[in-house]
Amino acid sequence: MNKSFKMDKSLNTKTPFVSREKIEEIMKVYPTPFYLYDEKGILENARNLYKAFSWCEGFREYFAVKATPNPEILRLLKTVGCGADCSSFAELKMSEICGFSGDDIMFSSNETPVEEFEYANKLNAIINLDDITHIEYLKNNGGIPKKICLRFNPGGDFKIGTSFMGKPGEAKYGMMREQLSEAIKILKNEGVKEFGLHSFLASNTLGNEYYPALAKLMFEVVLDLSKEEGVTFSFVNLSGGIGIPYKLDEKPNDIFLIGEKIKEAYDEIIKKNGLKLKIFTELGRFMLAPFGALIAKVIHEKHIYKEYIGVDACSVNLMRPMMYGAYHHITVLGKEKQKEDHVYDIVGNLCENSDKFAIDRKLPKIELGDILFIHDTGAHGFSMGYNYNGRLRSAEILLKENGDFELIRRKETIDDYFRTLSILPGFEEYK
Repeated sequence: MNKSFKMDKSLNTKTPFVSREKIEEIMKVYPTPFYLYDEKGILENARNLYKAFSWCEGFREYFAVKATPNPEILRLLKTVGCGADCSSFAELKMSEICGFSGDDIMFSSNETPVEEFEYANKLNAIINLDDITHIEYLKNNGGIPKKICLRFNPGGDFKIGTSFMGKPGEAKYGMMREQLSEAIKILKNEGVKEFGLHSFLASNTLGNEYYPALAKLMFEVVLDLSKEEGVTFSFVNLSGGIGIPYKLDEKPNDIFLIGEKIKEAYDEIIKKNGLKLKIFTELGRFMLAPFGALIAKVIHEKHIYKEYIGVDACSVNLMRPMMYGAYHHITVLGKEKQKEDHVYDIVGNLCENSDKFAIDRKLPKIELGDILFIHDTGAHGFSMGYNYNGRLRSAEILLKENGDFELIRRKETIDDYFRTLSILPGFEEYK
């Protein structure tokens, strides 16, 4: 079972991975707001993923760099065997600096600029082609490598039984089934010897069914293409999509059960037909989200038509609630056992009414100076930050297994904000 999620049912709350006392210790060195990541939880979860797929020789997780693009996080995951899933020049460069190269890197992009294909080729990364028209583009800009991956979009709706999972037919990613056959013919003539298949059909799924259903679909396509085109597929990349329980009434995915179900499909379709495949994943949210928190301090309260609690963080630090109403559980540190008998909107300081971390949220009585632990922000949290209103992005801190803490990204400064304007009169000092 995925141990990333701790829930005390008697209190109906999630348990923070750090105490108020520890946060106060950190705050003496680094003021709020900041992101805090749990090294112990990250490593334990990554090791469990590898155990769940230990039956598959060559299994590898390519961590989705976009989820948490921090070098120390990448280096930490590298120690347990993870590669890097990159989608841009910056992510490729960061991965290279962190010691990733060659088959350590999966480059999955779309509408890709010339320089990014060229750089991926320079690193000997595994290139995942999003469209059949990209073959000629790649050929003319960096060349076509001997090993290549193709991104598949089956179209229509993706359902498991009566459960709707996603609408791949409306997604901009991937090739149609008939295009895969055509692409393989072209690539064979260009000297490609080894193929992989990639697909991403749904996001943040719960219930253990998505990955096995996706794997079964991909195994069947690989089997058909191998027979039809006489080519060797060495791997399938299941991409991301395994979700986490943001809300209290949601159950965590069981990665070991998922691994077992995929093995059943593998044995029935791949092994039975004398084939052999490596399985890759590109998980981001599952790998990091539960092991990161945004820490903010209460600095204002407002009593008008609703009860508002103002904190020193805002949507610049975490835009998911503002962007699409995402739920993030909130713990008032030190008040975990108090009754949640007050209703608040937790708000930031942007000039936007949607700058809210929670709306009508039941919480213990909150006072000025209280510290809020905003759960499940370890992925797609800091990485989605921006600078609206001239607000600056926060620091990132790693809580080590031994209880020490380490700054892994300093907070932005006003110098950082103005540096790109140093070409203009009055801003020269910010070069």
